[in-house]
Amino acid sequence: MALCGGVGAMALPSELIVHIFSFLSDRDKLRASSVCSRWRECLFYPSLWTELKLRVGGGSNGGGYGSEQTPRLDFLMRKFGSFVRELQLEFAPVEGYLRPLNGVEGRMESVESDPQYPGRWKDAIITYLDQVLCVLGCIRNNRNLQKLSLYGDTCVLQDEGILDSACLNQVDQGGMKIKEIQQLLVEVLSNSRQMKWLSSAFMLGVVTPCSLASLSNPSAASLEHLSLLDNQLPCLSSPVELERLVHLRSLALDFCDFTSEMCRLLAGGDRAPLHRLSLMVNGAALEAKPLDCTASEDDWKALVRRCANLRVYMMALDVSSQDLLRVLKPSLPLERIHLDSYSTLVTDGTLELISQQYNKTLSHFVLMRDDTGFPDLSVNRNEDPLVLLAWRCVHLSVLVIHGYTVWSHNLVAISRLRGSSLKVLAVSEESIDFDPDQGVFMEGDPVHNLVKEVSQGLGRIWHPSMDSNLVLSEPTQHFHREMQSFSQGM
Repeated sequence: MALCGGVGAMALPSELIVHIFSFLSDRDKLRASSVCSRWRECLFYPSLWTELKLRVGGGSNGGGYGSEQTPRLDFLMRKFGSFVRELQLEFAPVEGYLRPLNGVEGRMESVESDPQYPGRWKDAIITYLDQVLCVLGCIRNNRNLQKLSLYGDTCVLQDEGILDSACLNQVDQGGMKIKEIQQLLVEVLSNSRQMKWLSSAFMLGVVTPCSLASLSNPSAASLEHLSLLDNQLPCLSSPVELERLVHLRSLALDFCDFTSEMCRLLAGGDRAPLHRLSLMVNGAALEAKPLDCTASEDDWKALVRRCANLRVYMMALDVSSQDLLRVLKPSLPLERIHLDSYSTLVTDGTLELISQQYNKTLSHFVLMRDDTGFPDLSVNRNEDPLVLLAWRCVHLSVLVIHGYTVWSHNLVAISRLRGSSLKVLAVSEESIDFDPDQGVFMEGDPVHNLVKEVSQGLGRIWHPSMDSNLVLSEPTQHFHREMQSFSQGM
């Protein structure tokens, strides 16, 4: 249609072009800017770049900015870093580092045996360091930054396993780049004036125990969410620093760092009540970070009295049942729990405790195990503990299971108990077993009959499969993303 002054897209008003650009991803905006000088001019409207979501390192094929994209990233951050209000930064894994486990969709195994992997890892870490320096350097003077979210892939970044100090020293001799990154973060926090969301999880060398002290007083007064997670370091958030954050409503940290002193501080009457608390328990870190100083039952009672709407999300990664019994205090207002393990087993007694203590609050239950064999939790029991969980927990809406045997008749019982209120029922096909006597009394294919009965119980079509969007390949990445949505829901 002909318009005044021209024909087609070139005749559109600048305001309309900017509005159309607002529906594009950051990458597509940059591609659109190469069409013509007019579009390029419209691209630089500040309103288009109030929020940036970036993945750095790992190669562009993996969704991140590879080394060949560094000039484009540098251009993007120099243009918009000084006024962006929300920045989410993720470190993408080394391309090809993970591949699906044989027969298990959504779970991964490493390819450390790949002879080309060390070179790809080294290139990825170099790219990561350079690009994090680029991003933080461009937002160091941004006084309008309200949300800063940083996440690093622990498959690559942990001190144990692939990454150790010797490997890192090959890339960053003397730790010069790491020190520069830490200094830039200090400048970002000290120059901020209205920070509301600060999150850093497993970022290589970014946050130190002293970083939070550099947060400016105006941002300390406005901060509503704080998440500092890195089980390879000492506590990143001390009670002394939390005392300044009087309007904090959401907190995420390592369970071992949630001490009695911190719990009593958060229960004080001179600060805003806490609404969301996300805690990660890593069994491998319990030797260096024992449970002895964590919040007691009396501490939890005091906190719940002060914060009546408090809800807790917890992930336990490779934690023994004995330690879980110490962690799961009766007064803990548990809403979501994710039990993930490689070598340890969750016992039927642990499930019994969870279903009894948290029957009024629990809504999400995820049970995962990556090991040979599928233990049966209902052995030597009259009632299956998963069925009892579904019966007792009246608000249960998400149930995800892999790595443990789930009998088909118990799966039907769970679907009938919770019905349409069970929004997500994800059970891997290999976890489902059928009673050998069942075929005598039922005709037809047992899998088809199971799908039909569970679908009828839930009131919708159901299939035994694992949705990779619900349970990601890397447990801590799942925790980070679940924590984000959980905390935003406050």
